[in-house]
Amino acid sequence: MAIGRSVAVGIDIGTSGVKVIVSEGDPRNERAFPRVLGTGYSESKGLRHGYITNLEETVKSIRAAVSQAEKSSGVPIRKAYVAIGGVGVSAIVSNGAISTTKADSEITELDIKRAWDESEKELPQAFILNRKIIHTVPLEYRIDGKKVLGRPQGMKGVRLEAKVLYITCLGHHLNDILLAFEEADIEVEDVVASPMAASLVTLNKTQKIAGCILANIGSETTSIIVYENNIPVSMEIFPFGSNDVTNDIALGLKIPIDEAEQVKVGTGKMEGLSKRKLEEIIIARLSDIFDLIEDHLRRIDRSGLLPAGIILTGGGSGLSVVEELAKLTLKLPAKRHVIKFEGNTKSITRDYEWAVAYGLTMLGLSTEQDSGGKLGFKFAKKAKNSIWGWIKQFLP
Repeated sequence: MAIGRSVAVGIDIGTSGVKVIVSEGDPRNERAFPRVLGTGYSESKGLRHGYITNLEETVKSIRAAVSQAEKSSGVPIRKAYVAIGGVGVSAIVSNGAISTTKADSEITELDIKRAWDESEKELPQAFILNRKIIHTVPLEYRIDGKKVLGRPQGMKGVRLEAKVLYITCLGHHLNDILLAFEEADIEVEDVVASPMAASLVTLNKTQKIAGCILANIGSETTSIIVYENNIPVSMEIFPFGSNDVTNDIALGLKIPIDEAEQVKVGTGKMEGLSKRKLEEIIIARLSDIFDLIEDHLRRIDRSGLLPAGIILTGGGSGLSVVEELAKLTLKLPAKRHVIKFEGNTKSITRDYEWAVAYGLTMLGLSTEQDSGGKLGFKFAKKAKNSIWGWIKQFLP
């Protein structure tokens, strides 16, 4: 969203909390991160694993966080960019091929769009049933069987093939999110998959080109997105997060849930509790999460093959053993990302929990400054009209 020329609002509805960031961009410096004008936070209610179970409670949570952000920033919030995550979000790769139309075999924009349409038609019915496409990412083009470096438009050939990544969401989950914001009197400018939004502020171009994986360990889910050659090549969300660590601690140490949470983050008292057993419990559950990530990397033939390693964010990334465990399990470089916010950040105590909301404001500001969609995320609502805005991001 943009309120005025260079202000944007990002709202991340997580299972643990609703986070709102209001940011201001500097049109004279496109490379600079936005300056935070204000933030809002409220405990999430009516959600489970990222999807809405109680609409009324969710609307109250949104309103509370937005109200706080309005007071903090001094900006009235009427529109926003919104993240969607949870177990209803998934991704799949599909291929489409067409014969070129011009007599001289020159490939046109129309040919590329037709190849995209064919790849969409090839999506398995069992996968696409009840789902809506929220992002479409071109991964690779081939002309007459040969891989194209760069954009195919203007080249010549008889047959054009497109390999495309589709990021989808269960239709009723997306509709529930949109309805919740409608009830909260917030117009949704666009909906963005959470891993995409987080990647805008946690990954740099060097990492994306070399090959890396971003893992956002949330309360009830862990989302991953894999980049290579500056393109997102895969995405997945697992139904496990830091709350599972808390539950295991509560069971293993025989303590209440609230105490287990405090012990997990290092603020609780350890009197009469075994530090060794606590560490074993945390390592066991995190190992399960990293095993799932490793299985995914094997399936897409990227196991041990991402030079820029794994970058960790989200609330669960604050656990002390997470970096070393990720490194050992995945056999990749691992580091926790630190976001350097500027501006009114007094309420941001743990930066890694705000990556998604902050990334949404970057998107909003970029889209406002370039109506063509410099970052190319205008897909949830305006997919066909912004096709080239998305493609531009991935061309040399």
